[in-house]
Order: sequence, then C-alpha cells, then structure tokens
Amino acid sequence: MKPLTGIKVLDLSRVLAGPWCTQLLADLGADVIKIERPGSGDDTRHWGPPWFGEGADRVAAYFLSCNRGKKSAAIDFSQPEGAQLVRQIAAGADIVVENFKVGGLRKFGLDAASLREANSRLIYASITGFGQDGPYAERAGYDFIIQGMGGMMSVTGLPDDEPGGAPMRAGVAIADLFTGMYTCVSILAALFNRERSGEGAAIDMALFDTQIAVMANQASNALVSGKDPPRQGNTHPNIVPYQPFDAADQPIIIAVGNDRQFARLAAICGHPDWATDPRFATNEARVANRAQIVPLVAAMIRARPAAQWLRQLEEAGIPAGPINRLTQALEDVQIQHRQMVRAIAGVPQVGSPVRLNGERTDADLPPPRLGQHTAEVLVDFGMDAADAERLRAARIIS
Repeated sequence: MKPLTGIKVLDLSRVLAGPWCTQLLADLGADVIKIERPGSGDDTRHWGPPWFGEGADRVAAYFLSCNRGKKSAAIDFSQPEGAQLVRQIAAGADIVVENFKVGGLRKFGLDAASLREANSRLIYASITGFGQDGPYAERAGYDFIIQGMGGMMSVTGLPDDEPGGAPMRAGVAIADLFTGMYTCVSILAALFNRERSGEGAAIDMALFDTQIAVMANQASNALVSGKDPPRQGNTHPNIVPYQPFDAADQPIIIAVGNDRQFARLAAICGHPDWATDPRFATNEARVANRAQIVPLVAAMIRARPAAQWLRQLEEAGIPAGPINRLTQALEDVQIQHRQMVRAIAGVPQVGSPVRLNGERTDADLPPPRLGQHTAEVLVDFGMDAADAERLRAARIIS
C-alpha cells in the first residue's frame, strides 16, 4: 500500500505546474481524477511533435511526461450541469489542484471558498503566475516569462562579451516544475496538519514566488553583496574549479567542492605545488585568481583523453562526469539499473525518482486518453447510465 492510498484528488489543472504536482500525488498512491474539456482536453495533448500513438489516440509526448497515474473525466464545467458534477466530485475529495487565473473558477462555484464551505476538510491548492494578491495578481503567468522576470535568465547563458552571450532560459520549464513540487510538499504538509486539526487548507502558490525562491545561492549572493550576479556560462560563481574542461577527445565536467579535492586534483595533474601556492590553496583564493588557475588546469586536461581522466578522477574521489546528450543519459547504465526508464501499458515514461523502503512509487496507470474514465468516475459518484447518456448527448461530458 502506497502512502497516499485512499486519498482522492480532483485535478482541475493543465499544462505543467499543476499536472506535475498531481502526477507526484498519483505516484504516491492518490486517486487522481483529471477533469478535461470535452473534445480538446489539456492543451499539452496537442503540443507536438513528437507524437505517441496513431489516429484518435495520438497524443503529444509533452502530455505523457506529466499525466501518468490519472483518470481522465471529460466534463464541460462551463455549463451548469457540468459544474454541478465537478462540485459533487469535490465534495468527496481530499484535495483540489487548479491553475486558473485568480477568480477564474468563482463563476462556476469551483473556487476555494465555495468548495471548502461544502467540505471543510478539503485541501485546495491554487497555482497562478503571481499569487492570489498583489499588483500582478491578475496577470497570466508562463514559465518563460517568469524565468525572465525572476532573474533566472540573467544568470544563465554566456557573458555579453563572449560570442553568443545573452540571457538564456533553462532547457526545461523550471519555474513550472519547481512550483509543482512546492505545491505537492505544501499539500502533504496540509494533509498531515488535517490529521491533527480536522481542517483542510487553502494553498496559494505562485510561479514568480517559486522562481525567486529557487534562485538560492544566487539570490543570497545578490542580497549580501548588493550586486547582480553575472552570467558565467558553465562556471560557478562561488567555487573554482567547477566547470567543463576539454579533454583530448571530448569535454568533461570537473567539480571541485573543497580544498582537499583540489589538492588531489593538483597531484594527478602533476602539479602538487598548486595546493600550497597561496594563490590557489583555498577556494577563496582560487575564486579571486580564477583567471590564473583555470588555464593551468585546462592545459593539463587537454593532454589526455576523457576516459583516462574520468577514471583517475574517480579513483581520487574528485567529482567528475561526461556531458551526455539526453538519449545517452536515458541509456546510462546507472539509469537503467535504477529503472528510471520504463513503459506503462506500452507508453514510454521516465519514472519517479522517489524510493520508499527500497520500493518504487511510480503509478501503474498510463497517461489517460481524453475522457477515458468519465463513465467510471460518474458511476463512482452515484450517476446512473441514463443520466450519463443524456449528459453525453448534450455534450456536457464525453
């Protein structure tokens, strides 16, 4: 039995932040009912190519990445009877997750106040671009915009004085993904608190807040120094050497985290004197003298092939690794051993990284077809076949 077995989740979210949260809840055992618009469903079903499947079952790979373990009920809650169906589901749910604009669900009676009035134990999580209050509350929020506004792009990419230098977004939607994770953590905390108090909660999550929070050491650097951290490409603002180096045949990453590791690196480079040189002996000194030590290390790394360096670095206990293409990473022997790549009912998936007592927590249901579970969900909530057929004919459900 998984930790969240018996917990019912009403998922009114779409695209990435909300679905990422509810997929993790599903992996942990929750029963997640994803409400989608009849005929079209979640926008990401159409965000292809690449596509998986054929004909009516064709779906974008994007959708597959964040919707396993869920049941899809296609209900048009813009119509009164559809909204009433969703309210019935919410009345028996433990959790609601939504990412509509502020106030967007109020007219359907699906906002936090309305649903929690009917179900005081309900944990209602709202995800928006900028939160439920403040001067930007009414704005729509998209990950790319948030990365720009939140400072992420200002520290990502090459410096302006290098070829190709410009602000750069991360290669995945980190504001969305981190907001989904923070939302899930908040929900789990609210579930724990409900066990003690009997009361649910209203959770207010904002992509902009999350992006600022996950700037982590870079934000702290700015707060302490009063200066904007520069874009440094693949170097580290606080640690040296901590970057890629070109070996004789391909680049590798060397990540020296302390002075002991640097001394070992100096030794295998044939220059133990670096470790006692006052310019390089401490990390603080190496950061100050980055322009001197990095070329010295780089010259040594260029002399031998990557495999030889990686073997020596591992033997010396110095963190290092190759720069893989994504297909190489997915085929890595460690990833294969950990079974991070799997198929559920023939659908390719990257699995959950969560292990509990040595057991995987992946959900066993593949990402659903649009409306695949509408009838099942409605029967579970007391609807008979005749009513379901009438609603289908009226295009309230599909």
